[in-house]
Amino acid sequence: MSMIIKQIALEISARPEQVAAAIQLMDEGATVPFIARYRKEVTGGLDDTQLRNLDVRLTYLRELEDRRQVIIKTIDEQGKLTPELKQELLAADNKTRLEDLYLPYKAKRRTKGQIAIEAGLEPLADALFNDPSLVPEQQAANYFNAEAGFADTKAVLDGVKYILMERFAEDAALLAKLRRHLSQNAVLKSSMVAGKEQEGAKFRDYFEHKESFKSVPSHRALAMFRGRNEGILNLQLQPDADDASAHAVCEQMIANHFDVRQQGRAADDFLRTAVQWTWKVKLHLHLENDLLSELREQAEEEAIKVFARNLKDLLMAAPAGMRATLALDPGLRTGVKVTAIDETGKLVDQTTIFPHAPQNHWDKSVRTLAALAKQHKIELIAIGNGTASRETDKLAADVIKLLPEQNISKIMVSEAGASVYSASELASQEFPDLDVSLRGAVSIGRRLQDPLAELVKVEPKAIGVGQYQHDVNQSLLAKSLDAVVEDCVNAVGVDLNMASVPLLSRVAGLNKTLAQNIVVYRDTHGRFQQRKDLLKVARLGPKAYEQAAGFLRINKGYDPLDSSSVHPEAYPLVEKILAKFGQPIEQLLGNSAFLKGLNPAEFVDEHFGLPTVEDVIKELDKPGRDPRPEFKTAVFKDGVETMADLKPGMLLEGVVTNVTNFGAFVDIGVHQDGLVHISSLTDKFVSDPHQVVKAGDIVKVKVLEVELDRKRIALTMRMDEQPAVKGAGGAGKEASRSGSTQSKAAKPAKPAKTAEVPNAAMGDAFAQAFAKFKK
Repeated sequence: MSMIIKQIALEISARPEQVAAAIQLMDEGATVPFIARYRKEVTGGLDDTQLRNLDVRLTYLRELEDRRQVIIKTIDEQGKLTPELKQELLAADNKTRLEDLYLPYKAKRRTKGQIAIEAGLEPLADALFNDPSLVPEQQAANYFNAEAGFADTKAVLDGVKYILMERFAEDAALLAKLRRHLSQNAVLKSSMVAGKEQEGAKFRDYFEHKESFKSVPSHRALAMFRGRNEGILNLQLQPDADDASAHAVCEQMIANHFDVRQQGRAADDFLRTAVQWTWKVKLHLHLENDLLSELREQAEEEAIKVFARNLKDLLMAAPAGMRATLALDPGLRTGVKVTAIDETGKLVDQTTIFPHAPQNHWDKSVRTLAALAKQHKIELIAIGNGTASRETDKLAADVIKLLPEQNISKIMVSEAGASVYSASELASQEFPDLDVSLRGAVSIGRRLQDPLAELVKVEPKAIGVGQYQHDVNQSLLAKSLDAVVEDCVNAVGVDLNMASVPLLSRVAGLNKTLAQNIVVYRDTHGRFQQRKDLLKVARLGPKAYEQAAGFLRINKGYDPLDSSSVHPEAYPLVEKILAKFGQPIEQLLGNSAFLKGLNPAEFVDEHFGLPTVEDVIKELDKPGRDPRPEFKTAVFKDGVETMADLKPGMLLEGVVTNVTNFGAFVDIGVHQDGLVHISSLTDKFVSDPHQVVKAGDIVKVKVLEVELDRKRIALTMRMDEQPAVKGAGGAGKEASRSGSTQSKAAKPAKPAKTAEVPNAAMGDAFAQAFAKFKK
């Protein structure tokens, strides 16, 4: 365990004692949010990012250690565990190295090499390998075994080759050398499967494509793997950039490793052939599959990180506030679904209007909405950004003009995931008698009031801010996204008397059952008046209370501290401060001048360390503060409602909906998100788009190029960048470029002639994904 602790400490830039303390807390059932917020003294201040990385690596390294012990035991039972081999197994720091060492001892099906060994040919293999001056044909005559299938010289020598091939191919040191060489020098080639040109049109940028294996970005790797999975592309790993000598390099590495040389001796050619067979028959395909699997895992890991960052930005988006809201779910033939929601998020009214074609009841719809707005004292109008959203936006504008005294604001809201919530079991329990489409309108309104509280009801994968989310490891994706949701919910805090079951279940220490029990207790006994009442909830014991209490807020309860993030275990610390200065808690809360004059070190004792004292004083200064930013909204340009309305050079305002490794997608109000390529985000060099923008940001963009047939829009945030010149190359170039070429495009000294958008597969995939979610 000490080795695991040291390795993790090195990886997360922490001291071993910090890691050991965090592991002990996790093993005792403490959650990451609780440890990060309330156990800083114990861990030396490890933050939630370090703790999440620690958790992931701890799982991997413990699995590695379990596998190591199984392998050591298995080899020992075979009587083949030497001290040297055991030392190598103990030193293996990853699963690949461990399995390479285990390969010669692993139970496998009966191979040609094993058959030859059973026939007694292994001594001949040893003799020819150790003394290449022996004549193979002469020596083979002594090993004929007709009953075993080795009746002539050719059969015997072929059997010997298989013995040597398997011996060579199972050498862990050789495998490590070849992996290193291929990782640094190999070229990934993709080509079209014969006859798939029309069917695989979206992958045409990869029909004849090759690039350095070590620099393939995650989005291109996933695009090529998808093409292979759909039967459109063939993928091949060429060992070297030089087509002619690519395989010869690896064959020579094998020969050098086993000291097989051409010195004119009788068995030299025979041994050289065994080396060539080893590469072509045994190792090439094996290592190609291994490295492509590693590439896919790395690409998936990066895609999951991108999804997690986007999800965090979306969940932590600014709330408009708990104000009375009129939510509109736009539609044409089926009408616009309308729900009125009060300042607590409760549904108070609903209807359906038909302002658009074919009914065209515009004036009637305006009067209906105005009446609802007046009746329920509406302050906000939330408009879903799906079909007919821009037309419905105009409708809302007419309503606002009729009621100037109410000072109503209208905001376009992402519908991503709303349909998933509408059809969920949760929605049917909450609104059993409400039409599915009207449930969607409720969700749209609530996510404007408080995005976090509403989006936790939707499975994270359905929110649609991921990169190739359906192609990655789904269990790893779910685990990563769940961690993001948990961190966001606990960073903001939860109102114990208003929170839904899905929101409560994301609080540290709670689960769905405990969350349900809290709501049942609340419905039965009325609102919670103090945090310690939680201990009266069925099955909610001291451990769950310890983990959850600090993240649950009670506004207007018996104790003002219950509305803050001060943990109940630190209440004695606050009482100590109050006693020293003889002030009531009401005069202390929010009293910045007084609190900033305190010396935190003065209140440190055996129970509360300096980090806790500092955190408590900071919280007393701004109790229950919301870490989310101030609410802002984008204003879409009038008259620009579809892609056909877009013109190169047009300046627009939009909302960033998704950030990938190659750029950012922006909603500009035309039902198809445009792409700002990484080279067009800023005049400075950018290696990671997340350094410049995040999901939910409001940005100003210029239209560079519009492809109506492919549903692609190229945008730029560099206002001096010029629109594409027709015939200058168009979109889709990025696929044929290497990572280094892409970087050059981002240099401000040489503005790009045209916007570079991702390859066809990538663009079309996102176009389909966003279209699907907006429906």
